[in-house]
Amino acid sequence: MPYKTARVSPPHIEQAILLVRGQRVMLDRDLAAMYGVTTGNLNKAVQRNWSRFPADFMFQLTADEADALRFQIGSLQRGLHFKYLPCVFTQEGVAMLSGVLRSPRAAQVNIAIMRAFVRLRETLSLHKELAHHLADLERKIENHDENIRALFEAIHSLMTPPQTPHREIGFHVQEGSRPYRVKAKRT
Repeated sequence: MPYKTARVSPPHIEQAILLVRGQRVMLDRDLAAMYGVTTGNLNKAVQRNWSRFPADFMFQLTADEADALRFQIGSLQRGLHFKYLPCVFTQEGVAMLSGVLRSPRAAQVNIAIMRAFVRLRETLSLHKELAHHLADLERKIENHDENIRALFEAIHSLMTPPQTPHREIGFHVQEGSRPYRVKAKRT
């Protein structure tokens, strides 16, 4: 039975790139489908060339990570569950895979995957740049809010009429002599 190969278009590749342990990675089964080989054959090729795949190129998921990933990508359909803990490959690991598999399809797929990783990195850098500009604008707006608030307070103080002192009602005597004082009685 021939193995079904996955489509190798930029949107499909970008959907296959996942974030695990803070790194952008691809699952061994997704890569195997793109390269047109079985997952077992891909992993056998990696095992034969183990020295080419250090821990920062490829690593195996833990059981908890595999469960979390299974629920995240919805692989509970028949035939899509994990029988073994999957391996994931970073961008460098994917580049190394094309040299291990040595087929014309592997070279073409590798080029498409590298382009997808580069596009993803550009998109992320653009988002970081936009976030930085947004933070700058927020700081400026906060400063403007304080200045506008002070301006409104000044306008309100100018709009309120000045309070004139009220004259007391009644007759006031102004005497030039000393005021009367009452002494307390001593007993």
